[in-house]
Amino acid sequence: MNSLINKVIFALVVTFASTSFSYAQTPPAPGEPKRFPQITLEQLPTDAQPLGREIIAISSVGLGGPYNVMLRSPVFADRMKRLLDYLRFNTSLPTRLNEFAIIIQGKVWRSQVEWYAHYPLALKAGLPQQVADDLKAGIRPANMKPDEAVVYDVSMEMINNHQISDALFQKAKAILGEQQLVDLVAVSGTYVTVAMLLALGQEMPPAGKPLPFP
Repeated sequence: MNSLINKVIFALVVTFASTSFSYAQTPPAPGEPKRFPQITLEQLPTDAQPLGREIIAISSVGLGGPYNVMLRSPVFADRMKRLLDYLRFNTSLPTRLNEFAIIIQGKVWRSQVEWYAHYPLALKAGLPQQVADDLKAGIRPANMKPDEAVVYDVSMEMINNHQISDALFQKAKAILGEQQLVDLVAVSGTYVTVAMLLALGQEMPPAGKPLPFP
């Protein structure tokens, strides 16, 4: 009887896990306007326009994507951009691992823009395509390097358990070191925020581009 009960509980857990992240971030319904109309540089407050120009200089989507939402709160947008400048361009993590951490959150949140923007960056940085594609398919990627496996395991344990075990902490610290481990958690949490901002604004990839998560 206990064996049967355990099997039923396991089946329920698997069903919940498979459906809890089943919803992709969705665009506005046909004919509906964007929640946040696309902001322009000229619409920003005068003291926020230098920030807008900085964003345009580095962003592949200009003031679109998360910036279109963030800039509704210019002081927050300024602070967030400074954090992103560190986490994207000056972090202690190798770019390959940093982008892997970002697309892990993109997959969990099924964030159309996050995956669209960072999947090619992850491949360009040297993440094997098989690893990225396995991630998108919802399976533990095969043939990960030891540092990639640590990034995956830390990210997934934090997502699923809201903590990591002592054993994984010691392994991650040995492979990444303290600073890289802290920066890994920082970039992961920050891109949860980015995914939430994108969901809030129903921001999508450029018109005509297929959605990564139909």
